[in-house]
Formats: sequence, structure tokens, C-alpha cells
Amino acid sequence: MPARAQDVPLVADLSNHLVAITTGFTGTDVLLFGATDGPGDIAVVVRGPAKDDVVREKRRFGPIWANSDSVTFRDVPSYYRVASSRPLEEFAPETLLSRYQIGLNAIRIIDANANATPGSAAESRKALLRLKTESNLYDQGLGAVTQMSNRLFRTELHFPANVPTGTYLVEVYLFREGQIASAEIVPLVISKVGVGAEIYDFAHGRFAFFYGLISVLLALAAGWTAGAVFRRV
Repeated sequence: MPARAQDVPLVADLSNHLVAITTGFTGTDVLLFGATDGPGDIAVVVRGPAKDDVVREKRRFGPIWANSDSVTFRDVPSYYRVASSRPLEEFAPETLLSRYQIGLNAIRIIDANANATPGSAAESRKALLRLKTESNLYDQGLGAVTQMSNRLFRTELHFPANVPTGTYLVEVYLFREGQIASAEIVPLVISKVGVGAEIYDFAHGRFAFFYGLISVLLALAAGWTAGAVFRRV
């Protein structure tokens, strides 16, 4: 027999499973809502598609600043956001948070540079998290999950204008007595649509070379036209 709704410890869903990025996209919010079969704490983790990221260190050479050393990190979430009903450390042990990578400090980031010292790798990691946070792609909104009647919960998930496209995983965890009582993963797709999508596909797909060539020709034409105009003035 199928389980009754009240027998399921955790149920969660999104108000929208597709975020469409159009030409005038300025960011959007998606409502996450759900219910539990009783009291407990909720933690929500949103992960964007993983990719390699490079952190470059800038040094001053005389009057100018230039990039010097760089560190490459593998499989870095392009987007990462955490929301919870209370501060994570109040209802979950650090070992459990680390195992499931819940929280900014628990994100497992692999340094591709095997020769890097622990100190430099740690500093590069801090720099990466800072840059992602400043770009509004990483956030840890503690206390952002609202619970009602010890059963219903909701939270707004914000996606900024610069959000990367791809398939996202929205992970919802129910904690009780320092353990995960139940979990659910809800997929979310962020995709470009309309003319902007066609231009993006043209620029990054099979016609990337021709897109670059056209861009160069347009730039040369614009420069020639500007020069001709100023010669007449």
C-alpha cells in the first residue's frame, strides 16, 4: 500500500521549477514550501552546476597591480545558498554538516594544485568564498526558513541577475535530535530563452568562431566609420 501523506516525514516543492532568463532579466525569487510530520529543524541547500574556478592573486609591481599566482579549484558550485530555521550549529553537529556539505564552511572544494601549501590553499579558499559572496552567488541566510505550527515551512530562494544557467538541486533536510530524520531533493532548471538564448548559443556553440570573426569585423567597421566622421569634422 502507498504511504499516506501524513506518514511521510518531509514533503517539499517549489512554486516554479523553471527560471527563464530573458533579455530584461533582473533576478527573481522562487518560493520553497513544504510540510513535516512533526517538530524539527529545516535546512535548505541550493547548489548550482559544478565547474572549475580560478583564483588569481594580485601583486603590486611599481605603480600598477597585476595578476601573479593563481589557484584552480575543481568542481566548485557555481551557485550555493543555505537557509535554515535556526543557526546550523544549534541543531546539527559539525561532522554531520561537513558530511553533507551544509554551510559555506562545509563546502568541499578541491585544490587542483598539488604543490600548494596548506596556508596558501586556505587563503585561496577564503578568497574564492569572498568573491562568490560579493557576486551574490553564495549566501548563508541563517534563520531564513519560516516554520508555522511546527509542520508547515517556507522560504524565498533568491536568484540574482548573474545567476548561471543549468540544472540546480534544492536539498531540503529535516533535523531531529542532531540527526537527519528525512531529506528530499527538488530539481530546478535555470535557462536562457528568447533572442538572448539564440545569441548565447550562437556565440558559444558551433558558430563560436564566426561569432568572434563577426565581432572583430564590426569593431573594425565601427573604428573606420568613427575615423571617417572625425576626419570630416
